[in-house]
Amino acid sequence: MNRMTIATLATLAIALGGPGSAFAGSEDVVVEGAWARASIGTSRPGAAYMTLRNTGNEAVTLTGIMTPIAMMPEVHRTATNDNGVSTMAPAGDIDIAPGESVALAPGGLHAMLMRLQEPMIEGESFPLTLTFSDGGKVVVEVPILGLGARGPED
Repeated sequence: MNRMTIATLATLAIALGGPGSAFAGSEDVVVEGAWARASIGTSRPGAAYMTLRNTGNEAVTLTGIMTPIAMMPEVHRTATNDNGVSTMAPAGDIDIAPGESVALAPGGLHAMLMRLQEPMIEGESFPLTLTFSDGGKVVVEVPILGLGARGPED
């Protein structure tokens, strides 16, 4: 083998995750039970919920979300203080341990869809792109349920 072939094979092995590769990828994430509630117009934010399961052997990190229906999609965390008042704030990066799941559910972590560009209409759906620290993306189609829905089984 000449030097160019060896260099090409080494580059290909690194790119494909050969020896020395020690990071989990977005391909190890399974999204289950995605859903959202219908919105009343576009003046209030919407939210989407789902469970993210890491089927890999290394932790994965959710770093962001995108969707064409909202100008400011972010993962938020709901917290309740000692006085019983609930607040929401951006959650930042979300780590998912190997073999573990993270639920985005009402009252906890959730995909907050601020500055809606169109109403979220019951019976329709929208794409939500999850972005991970490895640069990978997972696109999930989120069905829109009724205003009073409590989960995908409603």
